[in-house]
Amino acid sequence: MTTSPAPRIPEAVYRRRWAILGVLMLSLLIVVLDNSILNVAIKTIATPAPTGLGATQSEIEWAINSYTLVFAGLLFTAGLIGDRLGRKKVLLGGLVVFGIGSALAAESGSPGQLITYRAVMALGAAFVMPATLAVLMNVFERSEQPKAIGIWAGGVGLAIAIGPITGGALLDHFWWGSVFLINVPIVLIALALMIWLVPDSRDPKPGRLDPVGVVLSVLGLVLLVYGIIKGGELADFTDAKVLATIIAGVLVLIGFVVYEKRSDHPSLDVTYFRNRVFSAAMAAIALVFFALMGVTFFGVFYTQSVRGYSPLESGLLMLPLAAAQMIFAPRARLLVDRFGNRATTTAGMLLIAATLAAFAGFEADTPIWLLEVVFFLMGTGMAHIMTPTSVVIMQALPREKAGSASALSNTFRQVGGALGIAVLGSVLATSYRNGIEDKLGALPPGLRDTAGESIEATLGIAEKLGPRGHALVTPAYDAFLHAMHVTALWGTGVALIGAAVVAVFLPGRPSAGQPGEREPELISTGD
Repeated sequence: MTTSPAPRIPEAVYRRRWAILGVLMLSLLIVVLDNSILNVAIKTIATPAPTGLGATQSEIEWAINSYTLVFAGLLFTAGLIGDRLGRKKVLLGGLVVFGIGSALAAESGSPGQLITYRAVMALGAAFVMPATLAVLMNVFERSEQPKAIGIWAGGVGLAIAIGPITGGALLDHFWWGSVFLINVPIVLIALALMIWLVPDSRDPKPGRLDPVGVVLSVLGLVLLVYGIIKGGELADFTDAKVLATIIAGVLVLIGFVVYEKRSDHPSLDVTYFRNRVFSAAMAAIALVFFALMGVTFFGVFYTQSVRGYSPLESGLLMLPLAAAQMIFAPRARLLVDRFGNRATTTAGMLLIAATLAAFAGFEADTPIWLLEVVFFLMGTGMAHIMTPTSVVIMQALPREKAGSASALSNTFRQVGGALGIAVLGSVLATSYRNGIEDKLGALPPGLRDTAGESIEATLGIAEKLGPRGHALVTPAYDAFLHAMHVTALWGTGVALIGAAVVAVFLPGRPSAGQPGEREPELISTGD
């Protein structure tokens, strides 16, 4: 006999559940908004002072990945702390830290400071993201959860739309730090609404904290990503230091998994992954963000450096992707009801693969409407991946463990995105350096190394050289386009792997009793 949900969801809370969802989406908005705004600002931050910070491509990658790695590494613990202390308290504290980090990042005087303050922002965001889904799962009945999660996922699309446009408008009128300072007023509004509307909830039997696991996971990811980024910077993955760092990262992560498996209070309960459906959903989330974050990284340089669009115009070009997210994410459950998780998610992954492959054919004069079509289809594919997999993951665990389920989902998304930026960013850097280095022979050795780091570095040096530097512009465009084509094909391959995984392991068209058959197996292993 199932227990009535009435005692878990008081009537007063249930009546305002949609308003609560709105506040949760506002909290989610600032976390996602930060990365989408930064994507538009990448080129500006890479520009020498006083316009930007003169950050190299590897420093830009670290400015992004310092956020994603700290975020991913702390999500497990943040979910557990929320389960123990109360999700509302954790949400409020996370928002405060995120706001402070944003204000500090806006005043960064060097790439190193920006990387550090982005990590502070991630510390706050790590406590915000899992708590939003955990609260959602505790104010909606199970029958409404797929719809609520779909709307929640659509909020990501809203942030994707608002971020680049807001960032572009700010960069057109203010200094680059304004893209971080804009978070502060949003944080203040979210705090006020949350204190007023959002109820607190906690796990009656919370897990113990796992500091050793947190240290191992963060250390392993940092070593792995550092090695990958360094290999791209040097255009040499056979370098002894690069190989040693990557191998060390892999070994630490293996040690993390072994430790978690043997621990009686793991932050990552590896027994959840005995369920193939759960594992496939996690893999799909990681792989789609691996591909998409890599594309976003090189897409900004394509639209701004090669095509010559301003930051605001570049942000507006992302509107079709965001529109597709907002249109289809809340409706993806209807396709799942009709065709099943397997068909819906596989089709989404194949669509992502096709759009990534399209980038391999883009040139400097490709009609811009084709880019808009590709962005719309990319957003459509993403919507039909994120909503079904999020529902599978969140409903796999009991409501009391919602914080842990949300943390796992977001951890895999962040790790996938961080690795996507590291791997595909390194592919881009290596391909670009190999394509441009034979055109830099006339430069002094010091300038030659700097100019080979990225298209923005080459164009910056060409501008400083005046008429003598004009000869570098066309080769820089050609080298970047070739590097973008290579990188896009790598992303396509990753998306195809993801399609194969979900096609094999996710369930087909739902039938009576099917969800109930899968859940007890997973829930029993988690208790």
